[in-house]
Amino acid sequence: MKKDFNKGLLLTSLGSFWWGFIGVLYFEFVSFIGHIELVVHRCLWTAVMLFFTTTFLSKWGIFIKTISNIRNLIYLFFSGFLIFINWAIWIYAVATERIIDASFGYFIMPILSVLLGYIFFKENLNNKRVFSIILVFISILILLFLNLKSLPWVGLVVALSWAFYNLLRKKINVDTDIGLLVESLFIFPFALVAFYLVVKNGSNDFNLANPGFSLFLILAGPMTVIPLFLYVRGVELIGLGPTGMIFYITPTLQFILGYFYYNEVFSLVKFVSFIIIWIAVIIYLKDLYETN
Repeated sequence: MKKDFNKGLLLTSLGSFWWGFIGVLYFEFVSFIGHIELVVHRCLWTAVMLFFTTTFLSKWGIFIKTISNIRNLIYLFFSGFLIFINWAIWIYAVATERIIDASFGYFIMPILSVLLGYIFFKENLNNKRVFSIILVFISILILLFLNLKSLPWVGLVVALSWAFYNLLRKKINVDTDIGLLVESLFIFPFALVAFYLVVKNGSNDFNLANPGFSLFLILAGPMTVIPLFLYVRGVELIGLGPTGMIFYITPTLQFILGYFYYNEVFSLVKFVSFIIIWIAVIIYLKDLYETN
């Protein structure tokens, strides 16, 4: 049992580290090719990689069973739209030096999920979690009223899209990788059309004449799927409580990279707002620790 816990701890930590550090460096490095083409490559190669993993793990039977359920398809269609929004905004944030704003979203996302769990699933809310939610809204209001221009709307979209994505996925009992494959297949035709238009306009950077760089773009698939597999397997081994705490490795590393490595601007108003968010996070994590 302890061995499984240690394994889950390691896998979740690796997944969170990948999202917060390796993923940021990779998407920052390739961000010069343009937001649209990069989002297209992320969608296309994620679908391709999931096709191979489903074949390798012999899960096509589960895939057929999943898509045979109309309810699953409806939920996965809308969750696919939300994950597309999340991917697109994240890439935009990295490309436009708004990594700190994106980290804001990942800091508040678990707390927003608690609120959505209460609204849609009638999950219990204790006083500490209510206080954390109130602090999140106070931090947003500070940005709204003191300096609207500093409002991290990128972070808000990241948080809301991911929180509602998790909400929809919680409504159906579908394997994470199979669900993501179905979502990717919904996105795939639109990604192909977008890629065709990019190529037609001659603004594509993916070119067989430059196989080295094209291969680097194909890595957008593994960069999306690998950390997800690591994190989800960790959740299966040690549960949502501990992994919820470990997840904060991701926005912490994003914030550190954005501020210290990429020298992003961090205003006083935004600093005050982040302080309130960090207090909310500490209260939330303390409550998770005490109740798990």
